[in-house]
Amino acid sequence: MKIIDRPLVATLHHKAANALRLRTHHNLHPSHEDPIQRMCMAMEPGTYVRPHRHPDKWELLLILSGDMRLLHFDDAGKVVSATRLTAGGETLGLETPANTWHGVVTLAPATVVFECKKGPYTPTEEKDFVAWSPAEGHARCAEFENWFRKAKVGDVPPVFKP
Repeated sequence: MKIIDRPLVATLHHKAANALRLRTHHNLHPSHEDPIQRMCMAMEPGTYVRPHRHPDKWELLLILSGDMRLLHFDDAGKVVSATRLTAGGETLGLETPANTWHGVVTLAPATVVFECKKGPYTPTEEKDFVAWSPAEGHARCAEFENWFRKAKVGDVPPVFKP
């Protein structure tokens, strides 16, 4: 039996707050080959998650604690939806269809989400990251993370040339 409880959420928050990338995860599935990947992910404000897609996989996020935004984009980077997931709020989860450009931004400390998607695990290929945003570690990541925080439906991202 696997339990997702407040002590686990607190442990993940502590690990994420002290991690270089300001995020961490806790797998509930037994291996990368499992047909259903299930995990808890903790993300702190300031973490940068480059928008991406999963060509053959839907992705379900349920908020356990904290506050975040999930953005969906068209191929050019225009925001087509912006959904706020807040623990104790109105919207608690969202399923992103396969082959949909998406990204998240963390709005509050101790944000932890449950993620579920089809396995097996495969690392995201470069072609499945958007070309209009910087890769992790780039000097402009904070600028894009801030834009994700404020972007509205119809907005287009800042110009970025790799």
